[in-house]
Amino acid sequence: MDSWLTSSISSNKTLETHIVFIALGSNIGDRVKALNNASDLMPPDIIPISFSKVYETPPWGYEDQPPFLNQVIKARTHLSPPALLKRLKEIERELGRQPVFRYGPRLIDLDILFYDDIEYKSEKLTIPHPEIANRAFVLVPLIEIAPNYIHPVNHIKIADIAALVEVDNIIEFQGDNEQ
Repeated sequence: MDSWLTSSISSNKTLETHIVFIALGSNIGDRVKALNNASDLMPPDIIPISFSKVYETPPWGYEDQPPFLNQVIKARTHLSPPALLKRLKEIERELGRQPVFRYGPRLIDLDILFYDDIEYKSEKLTIPHPEIANRAFVLVPLIEIAPNYIHPVNHIKIADIAALVEVDNIIEFQGDNEQ
């Protein structure tokens, strides 16, 4: 592991700013409000700099649940990867996320997709997110804000990865309110 990463992990903050891509998803309650509240709670540790549109997507992994709203945010952070994960989990709890079964319904879900161009692996976190290439609900919003971003593991542009998955069921969300 790089020495800067080792020292920053121990302090939870790095000396420099890092670019991260974060996926947001919600499929219960007021989904739009959940996405907005999550991004509002990110500063000052996570500063969003670019937002994709919001997309309505079918559930993935467990299909017997309502559709999701998904979005990707490009942000700056001084947090180390573990500290960033911790902060995102805190935001989920602050918004009322309750533990459910794997791929089950959730009020809010925040996932780190990329952190600069590093590869990072621990018991609780893998960066890049290991399922990016299989998830159209992440790829469609991601290509909107970073089509030329090169995946640090497979060295393929995000737009080229997205071309390999079925995206017809990922639609731009047109709604204003939810209840």
